[in-house]
Amino acid sequence: MVKGFAGTVASAIFIAVIVVLALFLMAPIVNDHIAEQTADKLADLPLPNYTEMLESVYRAGKLTGNGNGMQYFGAILIQSGCSLEELKTYYAELAEDAWGCTVERQTGEDINVIEHTELAFMTNISGENYFIVYSWGNNDTIFHEFDLRGH
Repeated sequence: MVKGFAGTVASAIFIAVIVVLALFLMAPIVNDHIAEQTADKLADLPLPNYTEMLESVYRAGKLTGNGNGMQYFGAILIQSGCSLEELKTYYAELAEDAWGCTVERQTGEDINVIEHTELAFMTNISGENYFIVYSWGNNDTIFHEFDLRGH
């Protein structure tokens, strides 16, 4: 009877270790997917007149601020004949919340909103008519706790 109990405990421990390892392995994949969805939502928004979407980027990890925490960033690069104020007004009407669609002028390839990792557009940016539209996503699953990039 003792051998049977020890075998059951060993099996339970083995299964628990496998589950935790699986969470650590799956977390970056799930979190990257959530960040990608954040960018995809922006890319799916209708564009204002005289505007072209050039590319989109996304990143998951501890991206800005202090402390621990997983953040999900998605952005699109647009080229537009509209002014910054016109674009801010246009995207504010489409945003689900205050963080839904932030618009800023993009002056180079590097994305300066991100502090703790490098992220850049591939498009050669020169001129005044390039803008970044970005959003912060969220994740209500447990996977944000098991992604080491958030710590």
